[in-house]
Amino acid sequence: MNNDAKKSWTDGMLAGMMSGSVSVPYLLIKYYRKLNLTDVEAMILIQMIAFKEKEMMDFPTHEDIQQRMTSSGEVVIKGLQKLVMGGIITIEEDFDRESGIQSERYNFTALYTRIAALLLEEQSKVKPLNLSPKQEDSSVSVKKKEDNVFLMFEREFARPLSPMECETISGWLDLDRYSLELITAALKESVFAGKLNFRYIDRILLEWSRNRVFTAEQAKEYSQKFRSGTR
Repeated sequence: MNNDAKKSWTDGMLAGMMSGSVSVPYLLIKYYRKLNLTDVEAMILIQMIAFKEKEMMDFPTHEDIQQRMTSSGEVVIKGLQKLVMGGIITIEEDFDRESGIQSERYNFTALYTRIAALLLEEQSKVKPLNLSPKQEDSSVSVKKKEDNVFLMFEREFARPLSPMECETISGWLDLDRYSLELITAALKESVFAGKLNFRYIDRILLEWSRNRVFTAEQAKEYSQKFRSGTR
């Protein structure tokens, strides 16, 4: 490869990297088989997510999708039909009264709701080994409280949680080892501040961790000091 060819290849790679990435939910990749989806159908979903995120196309045609896949147009059409008829995705219609234009878009809420259900089901099957009856009762109680945290978030957000949001909560519990009461306190703090989003809640938990805040009572005291400027 000569220098000009190398430069052209390098420029092409750089342009490709700078064009950004697409946020494909990890849990979609993990669970699509349990949703009875084929590899082709999963790839159709990924392509649809890419069109929505990167090109602001809420309703790509089967031709748009097929051009990016090795599957035939017929296979892509059948895949889309299965996704819609199987309730994995839905089609919504919009009507602009001013322009008189009617448009359609794909809605992924049903997909994310099913994946969230699979995640909760999987977590409910995880049990500690060799527990005494008392310990097992305690474990069941903790599991119920964890499930309640997911439900509490759904109530405050007034919608089902996405798989990525469920994974975030699981990460707070399993990886960061935040207590249930601390996560609940952070959720309440975000509601109080009028900043109900996961990024803000994560920042609250990180700030509390750095300042050795481990209980809801400590969190309450820390927040009061923060607001009064007496930290």
